[in-house]
Amino acid sequence: MRNTGQPPGSWYAATATHAPGLVPLEGRATCEVCVVGAGFTGLGAALELAARGVSVVVLEAATVGSGGSGRNGGQVHTGQRRDQAWLEKAVGEADALALWRLAEDARAGLMALVQEIPCDWRPGLIHARHKPGGEAADVADIAHLRDRYGYDLIELIGARDLAQELGTDVYFGGTLDRGGGHLHPLNLALGMARKALAEGVAIHQRSPALSWRREAGRIRVTTPSGEVDCRELILSGDGYLEGAVAPAARGRVMPINNFIAVTEPLEELGEDILRSGAAVADSRFVVNYYRKTPDGRLLFGGGENYRPGFPADLAEFVRRHMVRVYPQLADVAITHAWGGTLGVTPHRVPYVRQVAEGVRIAAGYSGQGVMLAPHVGRLLARAALEETAGVDLLARLPVPPFPGGRLLRWPLTVAGLSWYALKDRL
Repeated sequence: MRNTGQPPGSWYAATATHAPGLVPLEGRATCEVCVVGAGFTGLGAALELAARGVSVVVLEAATVGSGGSGRNGGQVHTGQRRDQAWLEKAVGEADALALWRLAEDARAGLMALVQEIPCDWRPGLIHARHKPGGEAADVADIAHLRDRYGYDLIELIGARDLAQELGTDVYFGGTLDRGGGHLHPLNLALGMARKALAEGVAIHQRSPALSWRREAGRIRVTTPSGEVDCRELILSGDGYLEGAVAPAARGRVMPINNFIAVTEPLEELGEDILRSGAAVADSRFVVNYYRKTPDGRLLFGGGENYRPGFPADLAEFVRRHMVRVYPQLADVAITHAWGGTLGVTPHRVPYVRQVAEGVRIAAGYSGQGVMLAPHVGRLLARAALEETAGVDLLARLPVPPFPGGRLLRWPLTVAGLSWYALKDRL
């Protein structure tokens, strides 16, 4: 789906703080670094560059935070998208430890932002197992994180206690991560944009980057009504990155669509649901994720598709998933429903690379963008200033192309994703 602005039906847009008024780029602008995308990655890069006194122009195809950064479930998961045991096998123990520390730096940076920007931060993230078995694996993972990585904020929850906490008995136990949590992602993005503007960053909305080229030792980025002359270029946008601007990502980052609905305030009906106020993500391949809003609504994400276009009735599409978890909400009114696009990679690790001299890209967060993306933006900014350790580490993550080549990539990948989604229901 092409991003044209805040999606209709978004509860985030309906409850957003003041959005800065920003005009399209007209004519030529000159800067040291041009950033494509005013989401978490791009704004994180802009803030880091501005703090170092570097001139920055940010180009946003639609409006600030209107892509994945302002449409997602607002959940903050610790670590990388893949667990540490997988990373140890994929990149070795030394890089796995470095990636854990990078993620912890990302979490610390995010906590600093939420202390400054009002965005409804609340701690606590529950991972719920939707099938029997798996408790031993959870115990082993908790011990592994504690003993090898020094992380002791995760605890096991049995099925009975989890049912009491969540107000549903459909799960078989899980874990509570006190280092995770949830927030209002659009308000975080808008707050980052206001902070960047105050520090001298130029942000232009309705200014999609159509192409870029090297010319006389500089980089020229073209928009419909202007051009940016820069020394370094940072490409962000995750699932909304246009192929003509970022062709290197085309075979490795697949856009998929995910959907969220928000109920009316639950009042007495909601007293037994999510008693502690933590967020929840379950173990399905197509994850159900949900949390309470400050005014007592249930914000529930469920279901996805792998083709252009959204279901005609988003509220009912998500309701089908919601009532499998909370049948008592079958007749509750849904007041808001919307969809969004995220980028996934074959191994669900981010695609962070230098794709040409002075040009770097970050995409494919695979659902881990709230936690990682602002910090990855900072690392891209540092790389533009020749401090490349962070992006060099991320570039060692294996991100192969999707199978099938240019013609068969899409149908083969959709078939595979659909099979795993089917297994959720078996």
